Amino acid sequence: MSLRASDVVPISEARARLTELAEDVVGHGSEKLLTKNGASYVALVDARKLDYYHALEAEHAGLVLVQAALEGLEDVTAGRLLDEAELDGALAGAPAKARKKA
Repeated sequence: MSLRASDVVPISEARARLTELAEDVVGHGSEKLLTKNGASYVALVDARKLDYYHALEAEHAGLVLVQAALEGLEDVTAGRLLDEAELDGALAGAPAKARKKA
């Protein structure tokens, strides 16, 4: 969905027009982009649409995990495995945060 010029509102103006802007978002489905110092800052979006965006994000995360699992199974099937010493060496070079997850 593309934004019209009327959908881009300086945050200083939005303070005075919040109810009007919110009603436009819910009534017409037109998201509003609020700017601060001329740059994108936050958006007003219908709460139902936000729920939908969150559901899409969760679905995408699930698909990424499934893809990683399939790649892992392909590695096992192809014999691409590390022994304990190789795994320790690989983890030693990984950032501390990644080592804690393993």
